Amino acid sequence: MGSGDTGVNGGVSFWWGRLGLPEPRPALPGHREVDICVVGGGYTGLWTAYYLKKAEPGLRIAVLEQRFCGYGASGRNGGWLYNGFAGRGAFARRHGRAGAAAMQRVMDAAVGEVADTLDAEGIDADVVRGGVLEVARTPAQLARLRAFAETERSYGPDRVRELSAAETAGRLRVDGALGGVWSPHGARVQPAKLAAGLADVVERLGVELYESTPVTAIHGGRTPRAVTPHGTVGARYVLRATEGFTSGLAGERRTWLPMNSAMIATEPLPASFWAEAGWEGREVLGDFAHAYMYAQRTADDRIALGGRGVPYRFGSRTDVDGATQPATVRQLRDVLHAFFPAARSARIEHAWAGVLGVPRDWCATVDLDRRTGLGWAGGYVGSGVTTTNLAGRTLRDLVLGHDTELTRLPWVGHTVRRWEPEPLRWLGVHALYAAYHAADRRESGRRRPTTSPLARLADTVAGR
Repeated sequence: MGSGDTGVNGGVSFWWGRLGLPEPRPALPGHREVDICVVGGGYTGLWTAYYLKKAEPGLRIAVLEQRFCGYGASGRNGGWLYNGFAGRGAFARRHGRAGAAAMQRVMDAAVGEVADTLDAEGIDADVVRGGVLEVARTPAQLARLRAFAETERSYGPDRVRELSAAETAGRLRVDGALGGVWSPHGARVQPAKLAAGLADVVERLGVELYESTPVTAIHGGRTPRAVTPHGTVGARYVLRATEGFTSGLAGERRTWLPMNSAMIATEPLPASFWAEAGWEGREVLGDFAHAYMYAQRTADDRIALGGRGVPYRFGSRTDVDGATQPATVRQLRDVLHAFFPAARSARIEHAWAGVLGVPRDWCATVDLDRRTGLGWAGGYVGSGVTTTNLAGRTLRDLVLGHDTELTRLPWVGHTVRRWEPEPLRWLGVHALYAAYHAADRRESGRRRPTTSPLARLADTVAGR
């Protein structure tokens, strides 16, 4: 097949395609009473179960998953294990610089916590701690890169290294790169391997994993419980870890918006390509466009690259097993070719999509309400691979009643207003991303050295 063809579209993700879709574990066999019920078998739910069981082995913990563990964003993301989290600037403005700095410190450390835990538990997730490389390809992007680097250094002088065009090319030859910034706080992972390995470890610890068990409603109060078609699970605490699928729960339609993100993966690229491009450090790659891209060099020498396609489906609907629109595939292929012209002849072997949770103020949250017995974590806005680990450890401390550095971080108990009803939600999100794409085109076409006013307006409307 030629470079214009796409192999698999959907099939959950390329990552699961390489690993093989798992045989689902048994569904909930009927009514259960446990100590902790976790709704959602992605990274958040699995890390929470892991840390709770490690801390208190006698706890009876059940995880309820609608398909199989890692079916959602945990098995479809770009494999960026890095230290970014949603809302740092907002937390600094609302809760003080010291609180945001404390959260940044624990996020920096969380990258190593994940990698070290995977190593200790024998989970091979293709982890390479090569850091994060972000590039600028227009003068306006370069100005944003320099502002970003200055802000990062204000949180610690050695957190990032600003790179010239030549230094950037020495790491990775991105066509048209005017400069870059590199952070050591990042690693490449294979997302499905992480999810599958963590699920196996949690199960061996004695956590009950029930798959093919969709939760339709969660109730708090004197008898907290999760309702499924197979029975009800009662617990002291019910923890919601549903991220982009939260809108499917009764009463949660406007809590977090399920934002679409899509990816493509090339065929394995030859040694001649890598000799020209570099990428020996296996850094994860991003840029400073408003409609930004993200990518990695996979363990078998492909480029897996993602970005926003159709950002949102009316009524908070989600995809069917990762299938994405042909126009989105073409858009991502264009980005691939712009960054790496030598990859033009490469076949796109897989395309897929998933949803991530976006709160109205674009800030992640974690909390536990002891009065109702309900807890939750999420709204990671695409930065969840590492943040889920912090969420799991924080929920552990909240459930066990421990006052720790983690429970005092500013995202704990952060409240967010709900999204607007339809059709305002759909119109607003699509207008927002139309403005971001238009801003990128204007900045590229005019080579302007400042951010387009369209993007500034979009940021204001979004509340970012």
